[in-house]
Amino acid sequence: MTTDRLLPTEEAAALLGLTREIADAELRPRAADFERRAEFPREVFRTLGRAGLLGLPYPEELGGSGQPYEVYLQVVEELAGAWLAVGLGVSVHTLACYPVAAFGSDAQRKRWLPELTGGELLGAYCLSEPHSGSDAAALSTTAVLDGDAYAVRGVKAWVTHGGVADVYNLLVRTSDDGAHGISCLLAESGTPGLIPQPPEKKMGMASSPTAQIVLDGARIGTDRRIGDEGQGFTIALSALENGRLGIAACAVGLAQSALDYATAYAIEREQFGRRILDFQGVGFLLADMATQIAAARALYLAAARLRDAGRPFGVEAAKAKLFATDAAMRVTTDAVQVLGGAGYVQDHPCERWMREAKVLQIVEGTNQIQRLVISRSLVT
Repeated sequence: MTTDRLLPTEEAAALLGLTREIADAELRPRAADFERRAEFPREVFRTLGRAGLLGLPYPEELGGSGQPYEVYLQVVEELAGAWLAVGLGVSVHTLACYPVAAFGSDAQRKRWLPELTGGELLGAYCLSEPHSGSDAAALSTTAVLDGDAYAVRGVKAWVTHGGVADVYNLLVRTSDDGAHGISCLLAESGTPGLIPQPPEKKMGMASSPTAQIVLDGARIGTDRRIGDEGQGFTIALSALENGRLGIAACAVGLAQSALDYATAYAIEREQFGRRILDFQGVGFLLADMATQIAAARALYLAAARLRDAGRPFGVEAAKAKLFATDAAMRVTTDAVQVLGGAGYVQDHPCERWMREAKVLQIVEGTNQIQRLVISRSLVT
């Protein structure tokens, strides 16, 4: 991974150094095996929590580290470069903490955040449904008030950590008032009527379970509502702006690993009596890969610095997510090409990275949605 980083404090540099140590010792050596067995590395998240890496952007009094997003995202990049399922899992977990941290009551923050940021609880975020993906405001899972609890019915789709999470953020419909009729509830796993389905069979990231969550009359207390009734869509959009930066960082980490691997291969591999790196067709390809990665990293860091300064950053987050994930798809595809036939077999990780890169163009809002966000900003 790249080491020429400008970090704001010595503490941030130490955090990144710790992240690299964990990535080298705990993640990189295990990723391929866990992917082959489609096994979720739950203990890894406890390790990250105990190391203080699961609550980086949240306040210290709630178990976090109080770090700026600029630092948190570079930690995510390092983790994703070692094992994308873990890096993306940290991004999703941080997203799952956000509603409570930003919109929850003091009692809710004290109840949930210390265990979430400490890794004892794993979070999931349930917005999409089988019929409402990009059109999130069309969600139809209902929550009907019944005494001191909501009775929830519906199906949530594409839930990262579905079936292994301890708590689920549920975006549900509490009235028929369009986007203004959506609320956010926090449900614990094991709640009667909250039924995870078998994991989806995906083309990549098999160690990160993605599953539907069926809600069949699940009763969730009113004390588990985050924010006011009808505030859920605002919470969802705000959370996604942050989550898109996490996906951009994941994309950069994955692409950096692909470039590093392809470059090392091009240095060692000889054809016609020369290193293949010395052939312009390969050398220029690697140069383009390196440039795309540097540009993508600069985009997500620029957006993060806006966020840290308290300025609007949603459009810049969309640009970063769009560019970084498209770059990751190109870079991982080109890494396979640099390796030639070796890139197509599972003896090398490039084919896995190429398969994994594709999902980054889809999650947290497809790249078509990012283009929509950006284009609308040009005329408003």
